[in-house]
Amino acid sequence: MSDRLTIPSSRTARIATSTVFALHAALFAAWTPYVPEVKTALGLHEGALGLALLGAPAGSMAAMLVVGFVLARWGSRKVVLAGLIAYALTGPLLGLVGSGGQLFAALAVWGAFQSTADMAMNTQAVTVEREYGRPIMSSFHAWWSLGAFLGAGVGALALGAGVTLLQELAVLGALIVLVAPLLVRCMRDGDQAEPGQHFALPWRQPGLLVLAWIGFTALLCEGAAADWSVLYLRESLQAPAQVAGAAYAVFAMSMFVGRALGDRWVQRFGERTLIRTLAALGAVGLAVALLVGHPLIAFVGLAALGVGLACMVPVVFSAAARVPGSHPGQSIAAVATTGWVGFLLGPPLIGNLAHATSLPLALGLLPLLCASVLPAARALR
Repeated sequence: MSDRLTIPSSRTARIATSTVFALHAALFAAWTPYVPEVKTALGLHEGALGLALLGAPAGSMAAMLVVGFVLARWGSRKVVLAGLIAYALTGPLLGLVGSGGQLFAALAVWGAFQSTADMAMNTQAVTVEREYGRPIMSSFHAWWSLGAFLGAGVGALALGAGVTLLQELAVLGALIVLVAPLLVRCMRDGDQAEPGQHFALPWRQPGLLVLAWIGFTALLCEGAAADWSVLYLRESLQAPAQVAGAAYAVFAMSMFVGRALGDRWVQRFGERTLIRTLAALGAVGLAVALLVGHPLIAFVGLAALGVGLACMVPVVFSAAARVPGSHPGQSIAAVATTGWVGFLLGPPLIGNLAHATSLPLALGLLPLLCASVLPAARALR
């Protein structure tokens, strides 16, 4: 009888947490189609825009120093609610800015709450995963990928319909504020810190530092591919606009498929073997595509990169939660923030390298980063 009562409760928590992952991604992705419009409206050149966009990783880094303690003290359920609502309410600030400095400040505030919700929902995911007794972390991140794909589509449609950034983020934020309490009510409680658990900064524990590097690498490559894949096909390979426009969709959907299958792969092959195999696939696939320089091969390379990156972050978060002596939320906070900085740092980094050399050469950094995961995967147990 107890099993029958426990399973539905865990399943409900899984559904609620998955929905939060999707909403979190959709809200961020809905803003990305407006970046060129904001750049033009504020009169920013590429360098000034790049500096302004650093506000989000700056806010994320600041949040890391606080959220780990908050998660350990209050548990992920309460922090998900507070972080998600604050993330939704501060989004419209991006539609009110009038200068590059104000954009930096707005992104810093938004990024802080964005990463707060991210750390809390991943900690909740680990709690639910432990109740299931088998790997399910990749499925949560599959929902994040799906949410990002849908959010980008909503943003593009809104932009085409003449909806302002302020209006779009206000409507999406209001919807999230309405549903957040209902979702959090279904989540699991009781994952506060236990006696003897301490705050875990990634540079204080070598194993956690390596996991943070894998997360940083995976999300840097993901962010760079998302922002530069279309431009690579359009300008470097002279692909037609309608063909180049499908580049990110190929990458995103391959990542979604990899994450949808990731939990089965972890069970069958183990974390270390899986991550090494997928990292090698991503590195070789994209490297060959960049060397060949043909649109069709570029699609294959982007698909390989998407599958190669798909399971890195879910596996790293699960591994971070198992670091001895540290509260799972604190370890995840350290790794998640490092990864989120990589995600937001990737696009301007590739842009600066492309300006100094060329876009194909700049994108060559991504296979090298994927290859660096092969020795780092030794930290997975």
